[in-house]
Amino acid sequence: MTAPLGGGSGPVAEVAVLGCGPVGMTLAALLGRAGHSVVLLERHPGLYGLPRAASFDGEVMRALAGLGLAGELAPTLYAQEAYEWRNGAGDLLIRQECRAVGGSGWADISMFHQPALENALHALCASMSTVDVRLGVEVTGLSQSRDGVELTTATGAIVRARYAIGCDGGNSFVRQALGIEQDDRGFAEPWLVCDFALRRSAAELGLPPMLQIGDPAGPTTVITTGTARQRFCFMLDDASRFDEERSADDAWERVRPYLSREDGDLVRVATYTFRSLVARRWRDGRVLLAGDAAHQMPPFLGQGMCSGIRDALNIAFKLDLVLRGIREPGLLDTYQSEREPHVRNVMEASIELGRRHTIRDPALARERDAELLARRAASPEPERIRLPDLGPGLVGSGGGGLSVQGRVSDGVGTGLLDEVVGGGFRLLVTEEALAALDLPALERAGITVVGFGSSAGKAVVIDSDGTHRRWFAELGATAVAVRPDNYVLAAGPDPARVADELLTLLAPRKMLL
Repeated sequence: MTAPLGGGSGPVAEVAVLGCGPVGMTLAALLGRAGHSVVLLERHPGLYGLPRAASFDGEVMRALAGLGLAGELAPTLYAQEAYEWRNGAGDLLIRQECRAVGGSGWADISMFHQPALENALHALCASMSTVDVRLGVEVTGLSQSRDGVELTTATGAIVRARYAIGCDGGNSFVRQALGIEQDDRGFAEPWLVCDFALRRSAAELGLPPMLQIGDPAGPTTVITTGTARQRFCFMLDDASRFDEERSADDAWERVRPYLSREDGDLVRVATYTFRSLVARRWRDGRVLLAGDAAHQMPPFLGQGMCSGIRDALNIAFKLDLVLRGIREPGLLDTYQSEREPHVRNVMEASIELGRRHTIRDPALARERDAELLARRAASPEPERIRLPDLGPGLVGSGGGGLSVQGRVSDGVGTGLLDEVVGGGFRLLVTEEALAALDLPALERAGITVVGFGSSAGKAVVIDSDGTHRRWFAELGATAVAVRPDNYVLAAGPDPARVADELLTLLAPRKMLL
């Protein structure tokens, strides 16, 4: 643990994380669990305490489960079944189905109450001897040298760390202090967001679980955001009237077609301008940006916080390799090269959905409706949200995609793959491919080898639901190397070659930290 903040030179930590939101706390927990000293700084005296993000996908739930939070979070979640778009007349324009169990082993989309997630992450970080959580500490100065980063707080205290990561939101102090400009992707729309705690379930009240209403008279979003919680979003005509639009009476009047005051309590009314911004640099020497500090996207795909959690997962295992002296600091450049194309792809898809949703011209809205209705008629199969692979970086042959997770048995019990074999670097192979591997070398490098066979044994598990067998067939592989962020490093029919790519990555070398 770092020393308490105060006068003098201040604490020395391996990593300083700025921002105590979901992204910052996830990153701190990942690094702390890896044994690195982390100081987590938040300028506010407490957690925000109100809902903002409303959903995360199976990939993020897999990461949260890896941190041991699945049991605590599960009772608060609402697994989404479908994402529907309708026009002002109620015609169904788009229906995207969500699986109860997707490729990551969890629901495709889980609706959640952000304070519940933040409380769980905060308790986890506070429980770690390696993580020093400091609330009410505003950072006002940043400088860096060849050896580390120096942060100055509003009280004059100095916080020193080898590396710093700005997870401090859309108005990021870190990004501004580094003079990093942003690319504006051209989408900025004013919205009113109203959150309610319900006295009965959304289903009992007949509320839509996830609905976008493309009505030119007033684009609206209605979503269930967790157990007995509901959100309504209304597009506004003018951001200059934000203060006038935030009254509780106005919010109740807007939701009157759906809710009465006897049905629940108004938790929050907020006004936002949904934006689409990408920082031009995500790394400056020993300082990195993550989450909204690096990119902000409209919420129409529900991928804003998800993208930030992916940033944290990507940074955490790479920074771990650097801090342990296994890889050179240049490895951190692969963070932006991998994540930015992914983020931009998702952002452009979200912007396109947003532009279609927010058409205010009735004639253009009719053209949109006709196009989408014709598309549904031509292809009646439900659509499914598909996310892109990583960009170039720490990816070998056959890599870059997200790995899958099914249920396996080790002869003692059955559970999801991560629950049975753990996380970290993994080499997944068919049982027959085990003979081609240098198992002692892989073990020395800290790689978990998992063979899939017909019966459980040493390094072999039973692929209980066939998930991994089908995935291997799709890849044309007998071996798949998986990174700690659950993305594929390499895959192919030659297990020795795939194993060598992992061993090459993890071979220790001398370097200057």
